[in-house]
Amino acid sequence: MDFTRRKFLKAKGAVLTLPFLPSLGHAEDGSTGSGGVSDPSKPSKKLVIMYVPNGLVRRCFFPGEEAADLPGFVGGFNADKTKTQRRKKNAPGIYPIELTSTMQPLAEHVDDVTLVTGLDRTFKNGQDVHAQGASCYLTSLSPEQAAVAGIKHPNGRSLDQVIGDHVGRSTAFRTLEISCNGFNAGKESIYFDNISWYGPDKIAPSIKDPEKLYERLFLADGYRRHMMDVTDLVLADAKSLSRKLGRRDRETMGEFMEMIRDVEVRIEKLQKLISDADIDIPKDQVLPRGEYIRLQADLMLLALQMGITNVCTFMVGPERWDASLLYEGVFPDPVQHHNMTHNQKGDGYKELQKIDIFHMEQYAYLLSRMKTLKDRDGSSLLDNSIVTYGAGLGDGATHQYYDLPLIVAGKAQGQIKQGRFIQSPSGTLNSNMWLTIANLMGLDINQFADSNGVISDLWT
Repeated sequence: MDFTRRKFLKAKGAVLTLPFLPSLGHAEDGSTGSGGVSDPSKPSKKLVIMYVPNGLVRRCFFPGEEAADLPGFVGGFNADKTKTQRRKKNAPGIYPIELTSTMQPLAEHVDDVTLVTGLDRTFKNGQDVHAQGASCYLTSLSPEQAAVAGIKHPNGRSLDQVIGDHVGRSTAFRTLEISCNGFNAGKESIYFDNISWYGPDKIAPSIKDPEKLYERLFLADGYRRHMMDVTDLVLADAKSLSRKLGRRDRETMGEFMEMIRDVEVRIEKLQKLISDADIDIPKDQVLPRGEYIRLQADLMLLALQMGITNVCTFMVGPERWDASLLYEGVFPDPVQHHNMTHNQKGDGYKELQKIDIFHMEQYAYLLSRMKTLKDRDGSSLLDNSIVTYGAGLGDGATHQYYDLPLIVAGKAQGQIKQGRFIQSPSGTLNSNMWLTIANLMGLDINQFADSNGVISDLWT
């Protein structure tokens, strides 16, 4: 019985995989002894692109700006008419990382992240700034390139799809698109609610419902039975080779099954919250944002750990979308994120920053989980990954398309040196960062969209 049969069990057209069990690898290649991992090949690299909507309060995110004079926001939906709407010029170079007040949730990950500033997105007049912020985030097609190609908006094939074509051939899903927009009724067009595209106007639909995501990945209806089939197959094969699962592998299997059980319990809990909601309150409002985002994140991590996919986009929320959401532990009642970005006058920005910190806490949660999850060679999932956190607007009040916030986490198997603050020359195209990430993921390409170089400082 070969390893392929042990590793995969096909059912209903889907592929269920187990975490890598090193002790079975020993039996497979004829090695003896109980220490080390016999398979010399490296685990697959993983890419996670986490997107937050409506920009950030830039003065609380970018180092050196918090103590500066307030920009003088007018307030309301004229908030982008500020007294000081000037670009700041970077002093290019590599500096020690400084955790601003918004970045404080990353304190325990300071050696695992790099802040990159100076990135601009090519802007196209005529398309709503929020729609363009999301839909153009990973496409970066310039207006000129779009015109030559006859594309109405600069939405080409997005970075995740290009990388997935290269690294996703051996996985069940070349890419996985996840959204934490729990609203069922559309309030904006798809341009506000999507960052992944197969091509011009060809949306790569994201999965918003945790239960549907679970079913797609793990065949919820018959999953436990299938898992037992896989486990029996693995154990039977191990016995036939006069070998048992080692202690660490038994622990891995136990942890894996515990994660599955935990996901099921949390899905049931969120479903009960919605079903018990007051009929006068829109049900989507009562869904706690933190629980929802972390559940979606854990489902994504299971898919990465099990080899179902190696490339994921994770949209924390849609652009604009004036709808109230419950940020549990932050505000007592649901609030509208987009509306708050246009009311930063006085201390208004401090209230808005609470959402930025809340989102940063979810990113910190993701990194913490990726540190604890082990890959096939015993390294952590984060060691083998690139995990970005960013927005399509440099500031939610000014709608600026320059100075986009970006954090890069993960070691990419030793290719990225972390714990730094990279100030790129102001005006550096964000497509240069996407080209850099594509190269780090193994693609041999010298251009992506309108890029004109790479962020060489990111490499070790």
